[in-house]
Amino acid sequence: MREKELNESFGTLSETINGLAKLGYTHDFNIKEECIVCHTANITLSPDDFEIDHVYRFEGDSDPEYQSILYAISSVKFNIKGTLVNGYGISSDETTTKLIEKLEIPHVRNSMENKPNDSTVNPSDGSILDNPLMEIDLQAFIKQAKNEATWADKGRHSAILFKSDTMRIMLMGLHKNAELKPHKANGVISVQVLEGGIEFTAGNQSVQLGKGQMITLRDNVMHSVKAATDSFFLLTVVV
Repeated sequence: MREKELNESFGTLSETINGLAKLGYTHDFNIKEECIVCHTANITLSPDDFEIDHVYRFEGDSDPEYQSILYAISSVKFNIKGTLVNGYGISSDETTTKLIEKLEIPHVRNSMENKPNDSTVNPSDGSILDNPLMEIDLQAFIKQAKNEATWADKGRHSAILFKSDTMRIMLMGLHKNAELKPHKANGVISVQVLEGGIEFTAGNQSVQLGKGQMITLRDNVMHSVKAATDSFFLLTVVV
């Protein structure tokens, strides 16, 4: 019954936190070194002391940098349940990410398509990899995106394909007329259209981009994106 309740959509990040609180996830967890702590209960949990019961991903409506992951966490040992919020992609907190990567959770940890030495990103588990050599099946990611509820319900999609200390590659999808409202990136970016067409605006300049076309933009320049038709594009950020 609990798993069914956890699988239900509560709505926004704040609504989900409130919904989980009604299910008993009342404590606010934070990261301290390589452990999770609850200051109100004065408890420190090592990775062996807790489980991640469910993971929720939230996408910013206007800016791909404003994205986060919410973890529903429980500990049988300490009889405590709560939530931990972490950004992903450009806004990911490195300390939290490293701790989560240590856990044996298939849909959270880095994995390589069921093969320890395979460097292909697996779109079915949303892997985020940083290997010396990687192969990414863009069409597989696009196909998966089109089957996800966020694409059908919200008219947008985003997924991290690659991340390192200096670069992020994201697959972005927008339904016709959907927009990424004006925002800035904290690094140099490139945008490459894979399907459809978009209008990319930076300052007073607008560029129409179709399949196979791309642009680059220096860091901290205000820009926006509007889809002329259902579109998918690669967003690369170098910091």
